[in-house]
Amino acid sequence: MRPNTPATGVNYFSRGAQLILRPELRWFVVVPILINLVLFVVATAILIQQFGIAMDWLLGTLPEWLEFLAWILWVLFAAVILLVYGYSFSLVTNLLAAPFYGILAEKAEILISGSGPPDESLASMIPRTLGRELVKLWYFVWRGLLLALLMLVLSFIPLLNIVVPVIGFIWGAWSMAIQYTDYAADNNQLSFRETRRRLAASKYSSLSLGGLVMLGTMLPLANIFVMPIAVVAGTAFWVDELKK
Repeated sequence: MRPNTPATGVNYFSRGAQLILRPELRWFVVVPILINLVLFVVATAILIQQFGIAMDWLLGTLPEWLEFLAWILWVLFAAVILLVYGYSFSLVTNLLAAPFYGILAEKAEILISGSGPPDESLASMIPRTLGRELVKLWYFVWRGLLLALLMLVLSFIPLLNIVVPVIGFIWGAWSMAIQYTDYAADNNQLSFRETRRRLAASKYSSLSLGGLVMLGTMLPLANIFVMPIAVVAGTAFWVDELKK
Protein backbone atom coordinates (compact mmCIF):
# COMPACT_ATOMS: atom_id res chain seq x y z
CA MET A 1 0.00 0.00 0.00
CA ARG A 2 1.25 3.49 -0.88
CA PRO A 3 2.36 5.33 2.28
CA ASN A 4 0.87 8.52 3.69
CA THR A 5 -2.72 8.22 2.52
CA PRO A 6 -5.92 8.20 4.60
CA ALA A 7 -6.26 4.48 3.85
CA THR A 8 -2.89 3.62 5.38
CA GLY A 9 -4.08 4.64 8.84
CA VAL A 10 -6.97 2.20 8.52
CA ASN A 11 -4.53 -0.49 7.40
CA TYR A 12 -2.25 0.07 10.40
CA PHE A 13 -5.17 -0.12 12.81
CA SER A 14 -6.40 -3.34 11.20
CA ARG A 15 -2.91 -4.84 11.46
CA GLY A 16 -2.71 -3.84 15.11
CA ALA A 17 -6.02 -5.59 15.84
CA GLN A 18 -4.75 -8.76 14.21
CA LEU A 19 -1.27 -8.71 15.76
CA ILE A 20 -2.35 -8.38 19.40
CA LEU A 21 -3.87 -11.85 19.06
CA ARG A 22 -0.52 -13.36 18.13
CA PRO A 23 0.99 -15.58 20.87
CA GLU A 24 4.18 -13.47 20.84
CA LEU A 25 2.22 -10.40 22.01
CA ARG A 26 -0.77 -11.79 23.81
CA TRP A 27 0.70 -11.75 27.33
CA PHE A 28 2.08 -8.21 26.93
CA VAL A 29 -1.50 -7.00 26.35
CA VAL A 30 -3.06 -8.50 29.49
CA VAL A 31 -1.72 -6.01 32.08
CA PRO A 32 -2.63 -2.85 30.09
CA ILE A 33 -6.14 -4.21 29.53
CA LEU A 34 -6.57 -4.81 33.28
CA ILE A 35 -5.42 -1.24 33.99
CA ASN A 36 -7.82 0.04 31.33
CA LEU A 37 -10.68 -1.96 32.84
CA VAL A 38 -10.30 -0.38 36.29
CA LEU A 39 -10.06 3.14 34.84
CA PHE A 40 -12.99 2.46 32.52
CA VAL A 41 -15.31 1.72 35.45
CA VAL A 42 -14.27 4.90 37.29
CA ALA A 43 -14.25 7.22 34.26
CA THR A 44 -17.56 6.00 32.84
CA ALA A 45 -19.33 6.37 36.20
CA ILE A 46 -18.07 9.97 36.45
CA LEU A 47 -19.08 10.67 32.83
CA ILE A 48 -22.67 9.48 33.31
CA GLN A 49 -23.12 11.49 36.50
CA GLN A 50 -21.55 14.72 35.26
CA PHE A 51 -23.21 14.63 31.83
CA GLY A 52 -26.67 14.65 33.38
CA ILE A 53 -25.80 17.53 35.70
CA ALA A 54 -24.19 19.56 32.90
CA MET A 55 -27.12 19.05 30.51
CA ASP A 56 -29.65 20.11 33.15
CA TRP A 57 -27.65 23.30 33.72
CA LEU A 58 -27.21 24.01 30.00
CA LEU A 59 -30.86 23.53 29.08
CA GLY A 60 -31.96 25.42 32.19
CA THR A 61 -30.10 28.53 31.04
CA LEU A 62 -31.68 28.43 27.56
CA PRO A 63 -34.34 31.15 26.99
CA GLU A 64 -37.82 29.91 26.08
CA TRP A 65 -37.66 31.42 22.60
CA LEU A 66 -34.54 29.31 21.87
CA GLU A 67 -35.93 26.02 23.14
CA PHE A 68 -36.13 24.73 19.56
CA LEU A 69 -32.29 24.66 19.62
CA ALA A 70 -32.21 22.30 22.60
CA TRP A 71 -31.64 19.16 20.56
CA ILE A 72 -28.82 20.80 18.56
CA LEU A 73 -27.11 21.91 21.77
CA TRP A 74 -27.59 18.40 23.22
CA VAL A 75 -25.85 16.80 20.21
CA LEU A 76 -23.00 19.34 20.19
CA PHE A 77 -22.49 19.11 23.94
CA ALA A 78 -22.61 15.30 23.89
CA ALA A 79 -19.98 15.25 21.12
CA VAL A 80 -17.67 17.56 23.07
CA ILE A 81 -18.16 15.54 26.29
CA LEU A 82 -17.32 12.29 24.50
CA LEU A 83 -14.20 13.89 23.02
CA VAL A 84 -13.10 15.04 26.47
CA TYR A 85 -13.91 11.60 27.90
CA GLY A 86 -11.91 9.74 25.27
CA TYR A 87 -9.01 12.20 25.43
CA SER A 88 -8.82 12.18 29.25
CA PHE A 89 -9.23 8.40 29.48
CA SER A 90 -6.36 7.95 27.05
CA LEU A 91 -4.02 10.41 28.80
CA VAL A 92 -4.49 8.96 32.29
CA THR A 93 -4.30 5.34 31.14
CA ASN A 94 -1.19 5.95 29.07
CA LEU A 95 0.57 7.58 32.00
CA LEU A 96 -0.08 4.56 34.23
CA ALA A 97 0.54 1.90 31.58
CA ALA A 98 3.51 3.56 29.82
CA PRO A 99 6.16 0.96 30.81
CA PHE A 100 3.92 -1.91 29.68
CA TYR A 101 3.13 -0.16 26.39
CA GLY A 102 6.85 0.45 25.85
CA ILE A 103 7.51 -3.28 26.19
CA LEU A 104 4.53 -4.10 23.94
CA ALA A 105 5.87 -1.72 21.26
CA GLU A 106 9.31 -3.33 21.50
CA LYS A 107 7.93 -6.85 21.05
CA ALA A 108 5.63 -5.68 18.23
CA GLU A 109 8.56 -4.08 16.39
CA ILE A 110 10.52 -7.34 16.58
CA LEU A 111 7.49 -9.27 15.32
CA ILE A 112 6.84 -6.86 12.44
CA SER A 113 10.37 -6.11 11.25
CA GLY A 114 12.47 -8.97 12.62
CA SER A 115 14.61 -6.58 14.68
CA GLY A 116 13.94 -4.29 17.59
CA PRO A 117 15.31 -1.25 19.37
CA PRO A 118 18.60 -1.33 21.30
CA ASP A 119 18.60 -3.63 24.32
CA GLU A 120 17.64 -1.92 27.56
CA SER A 121 17.05 -3.14 31.09
CA LEU A 122 13.62 -2.80 32.67
CA ALA A 123 15.17 -0.65 35.41
CA SER A 124 16.18 1.99 32.86
CA MET A 125 13.12 1.59 30.64
CA ILE A 126 10.56 2.39 33.35
CA PRO A 127 11.88 5.84 34.37
CA ARG A 128 12.62 6.72 30.73
CA THR A 129 9.10 5.88 29.54
CA LEU A 130 7.49 7.66 32.48
CA GLY A 131 9.63 10.74 31.80
CA ARG A 132 8.62 10.70 28.15
CA GLU A 133 4.95 10.47 29.15
CA LEU A 134 5.33 13.59 31.28
CA VAL A 135 6.90 15.42 28.31
CA LYS A 136 3.96 14.40 26.13
CA LEU A 137 1.48 15.27 28.87
CA TRP A 138 2.86 18.82 29.08
CA TYR A 139 2.67 19.13 25.27
CA PHE A 140 -0.94 17.94 25.25
CA VAL A 141 -2.11 19.92 28.28
CA TRP A 142 -0.92 23.43 27.47
CA ARG A 143 -1.86 23.22 23.79
CA GLY A 144 -5.13 21.53 24.70
CA LEU A 145 -6.01 24.35 27.11
CA LEU A 146 -5.41 26.98 24.43
CA LEU A 147 -7.55 25.00 22.00
CA ALA A 148 -10.27 24.58 24.62
CA LEU A 149 -10.35 28.34 25.10
CA LEU A 150 -10.73 28.84 21.34
CA MET A 151 -13.51 26.25 21.21
CA LEU A 152 -15.29 27.93 24.13
CA VAL A 153 -15.26 31.28 22.31
CA LEU A 154 -16.46 29.72 19.06
CA SER A 155 -19.28 27.89 20.84
CA PHE A 156 -20.99 31.25 21.49
CA ILE A 157 -20.80 32.37 17.85
CA PRO A 158 -23.75 31.22 15.70
CA LEU A 159 -22.82 28.99 12.72
CA LEU A 160 -19.17 28.87 13.79
CA ASN A 161 -20.14 26.79 16.83
CA ILE A 162 -20.87 23.79 14.60
CA VAL A 163 -17.14 23.46 13.85
CA VAL A 164 -16.25 23.10 17.54
CA PRO A 165 -16.53 19.26 17.61
CA VAL A 166 -14.58 19.09 14.31
CA ILE A 167 -11.70 21.14 15.73
CA GLY A 168 -11.72 19.01 18.86
CA PHE A 169 -11.69 15.79 16.86
CA ILE A 170 -8.77 16.87 14.65
CA TRP A 171 -6.73 17.83 17.71
CA GLY A 172 -7.65 14.51 19.33
CA ALA A 173 -6.61 12.58 16.20
CA TRP A 174 -3.25 14.38 16.10
CA SER A 175 -2.72 13.72 19.81
CA MET A 176 -3.53 10.02 19.44
CA ALA A 177 -1.13 9.71 16.50
CA ILE A 178 1.64 11.21 18.61
CA GLN A 179 0.78 9.15 21.66
CA TYR A 180 0.74 5.73 20.05
CA THR A 181 3.62 6.05 17.61
CA ASP A 182 5.84 7.58 20.26
CA TYR A 183 6.32 4.32 22.16
CA ALA A 184 8.29 2.84 19.27
CA ALA A 185 10.01 6.16 18.57
CA ASP A 186 11.03 6.49 22.22
CA ASN A 187 12.28 2.90 22.31
CA ASN A 188 14.54 3.81 19.39
CA GLN A 189 15.65 6.97 21.26
CA LEU A 190 14.20 9.42 18.77
CA SER A 191 13.56 12.85 20.29
CA PHE A 192 9.99 13.97 20.86
CA ARG A 193 10.48 16.97 18.58
CA GLU A 194 11.77 14.79 15.74
CA THR A 195 8.93 12.32 16.26
CA ARG A 196 6.41 15.13 15.77
CA ARG A 197 8.25 16.36 12.69
CA ARG A 198 8.11 12.92 11.05
CA LEU A 199 4.44 12.53 11.93
CA ALA A 200 3.68 15.90 10.35
CA ALA A 201 5.49 14.76 7.20
CA SER A 202 3.11 11.76 7.09
CA LYS A 203 0.04 13.76 8.06
CA TYR A 204 -2.54 11.69 6.18
CA SER A 205 -1.44 8.44 7.80
CA SER A 206 -1.13 10.22 11.15
CA LEU A 207 -4.61 11.75 11.14
CA SER A 208 -6.39 8.70 9.77
CA LEU A 209 -4.79 6.36 12.32
CA GLY A 210 -5.20 8.90 15.12
CA GLY A 211 -8.81 9.53 14.12
CA LEU A 212 -9.68 5.84 14.34
CA VAL A 213 -8.03 5.59 17.75
CA MET A 214 -9.86 8.72 18.90
CA LEU A 215 -13.19 7.24 17.85
CA GLY A 216 -12.33 4.05 19.71
CA THR A 217 -11.44 5.86 22.94
CA MET A 218 -14.81 7.65 22.83
CA LEU A 219 -16.70 4.33 22.92
CA PRO A 220 -17.15 2.97 26.44
CA LEU A 221 -15.97 -0.65 26.78
CA ALA A 222 -14.33 -0.64 23.34
CA ASN A 223 -11.73 1.80 24.66
CA ILE A 224 -10.38 -0.91 26.97
CA PHE A 225 -9.07 -2.83 23.97
CA VAL A 226 -8.40 0.04 21.56
CA MET A 227 -5.26 1.26 23.32
CA PRO A 228 -3.15 -1.93 23.08
CA ILE A 229 -4.29 -2.20 19.45
CA ALA A 230 -3.21 1.42 18.92
CA VAL A 231 0.26 0.74 20.38
CA VAL A 232 0.83 -2.11 17.92
CA ALA A 233 -0.72 -0.11 15.06
CA GLY A 234 1.53 2.84 15.90
CA THR A 235 4.52 0.52 15.89
CA ALA A 236 3.58 -0.75 12.42
CA PHE A 237 3.33 2.91 11.32
CA TRP A 238 6.77 3.53 12.81
CA VAL A 239 8.33 0.57 11.00
CA ASP A 240 6.72 1.30 7.61
CA GLU A 241 6.90 5.10 7.41
CA LEU A 242 8.59 6.84 10.30
CA LYS A 243 11.70 4.83 11.13
CA LYS A 244 13.40 5.73 7.84
